[in-house]
Amino acid sequence: MKPNPTTTDGWTADAELAFLERVERVVEEEIGPRANAVGRSDEFAWETFRALCREGIIATAFPVQYGGTEAPLRLRVRIVERIARVCSAAASMVTGTDLAGRPIAASAPPALAREIVPKLASGELQSAFALTDRQAGSDVAGLATTARRDGDGYLLNGVKRYITRAPVADTFIVVARLEGVPGAKALCALLVDRDTPGLEVGPTQEKMGFIGSPCAEVFLRDARVSADRLLGAEGEGFAIAQDTLIRARIGHAAMAVGRAQGALEIAAQYATRRSTFGKRIGEHQGVQWMLGEMTARVEAARCLVRSSADRYDRRDPETAVYASMAKLYATDLGMRVTTDCLQLLGGNGYLKDAPLERFMRDAKLNQIGEGTSEIHKTVIGRHVVRQAAGMRHPCLDLESLGL
Repeated sequence: MKPNPTTTDGWTADAELAFLERVERVVEEEIGPRANAVGRSDEFAWETFRALCREGIIATAFPVQYGGTEAPLRLRVRIVERIARVCSAAASMVTGTDLAGRPIAASAPPALAREIVPKLASGELQSAFALTDRQAGSDVAGLATTARRDGDGYLLNGVKRYITRAPVADTFIVVARLEGVPGAKALCALLVDRDTPGLEVGPTQEKMGFIGSPCAEVFLRDARVSADRLLGAEGEGFAIAQDTLIRARIGHAAMAVGRAQGALEIAAQYATRRSTFGKRIGEHQGVQWMLGEMTARVEAARCLVRSSADRYDRRDPETAVYASMAKLYATDLGMRVTTDCLQLLGGNGYLKDAPLERFMRDAKLNQIGEGTSEIHKTVIGRHVVRQAAGMRHPCLDLESLGL
């Protein structure tokens, strides 16, 4: 009899496999065939989004009590990987629920959560995570958007930039700095509806890749929000943002792995059909070595991403640094693999009729979003130095080295 272990989160191994088969089916039959068309117009891909909702994929980010199925992150990264294999816009719709949905489910007052979260899980409502400021960039502690107490609410002022799904969002999670409160404890997170007076969404920002997942600036000019829209408590905005970013970074890494896998499949299939100098490209040792090395590296990245997701699920205190490792390695590798796979297709790879030029453009954002590769190198390096300060390798004689 086949074992069917149940994990602490309630998902059995069989249930996970069955769900992944459902994801694979919708990828093969719907998302993949229209991915090239989605990638030509930077409008929200509603048809793709509705398919993700219909199959219960969007609902996996949300708690059961609010109409979701609350899949563990170890399953979510496998879902994202399979979707990113064909379409970045579709994959970003899934990771976007971690970014813009889970903070509401986890931190909103119960009455507000009951009102909003079931509609997010079903796809009836869209939310966006408005964190990045024009000036602060990736520096969460340096946010310039302010929240000033005003009676039983807050007045918000600032400009948020690169806000994914802003053109279609019904509500925004706005992270702001409380006026008169110093340090990271000054940050708070508020849920602000699109029709709030003083909130304005700018025009769609034209960008290089991730077409089909539009972004825009969000302007806040004395936008008044009542205190019952506060997520968590005052001063918890930094913690909310950090947890959200950890999941988002692992999601970026999963997207990069999935896209690299898709690029490899396309390049390998092309190599079995295209001939040069009297034989198939795939018969040349140099090409075989390229494909072999890329495949091994993609598998290493996949293992790192899944390990990071497992750490998140079991609440490992070092999850944040492993999320940085996964994002750094997987997204840098994803850029390199899509570039090399396009090279294998030669001139055909450069044409928009082939998906690799789209894959290559999309790969760049994963290196930038939710902290650039350079920021994550710093995060990892600082962690290594802090750890080393309290360790002593058994083979190292510090005294003999004068240390």
